[in-house]
Amino acid sequence: MKYLALIYSAPGSNPAYGSPEFAASMEEWNKLNQTYIDAGVMVAGDALQDVATATSIRIRDGKTETMDGPFAETKEQLGGYYLLDCADLDEALKYAAMIPVARYGTVEVRPIMDLG
Repeated sequence: MKYLALIYSAPGSNPAYGSPEFAASMEEWNKLNQTYIDAGVMVAGDALQDVATATSIRIRDGKTETMDGPFAETKEQLGGYYLLDCADLDEALKYAAMIPVARYGTVEVRPIMDLG
């Protein structure tokens, strides 16, 4: 079964891109990616650009509206995801707990709905 691990953290809690701290944190992420690959659970995973680059869209009464930024104001912002193929929720939670952001942010794990 596939599970989406949505990675949330507070603005400023991650090292700045290009900084020495960022390079060090990337080593941890690369190690995690390899762990997922070796275990055969990695389907996909990506980091997202800053929330300031987001555009939200909605249609109300036939009228399309676009807004800069995320749909909702929150303390934590979506920064990336992993799509994992695991035997069950317990296994998905085991791998989600390895995501570095889980130590200071939130990782939401949701099963992918099979509409087939």
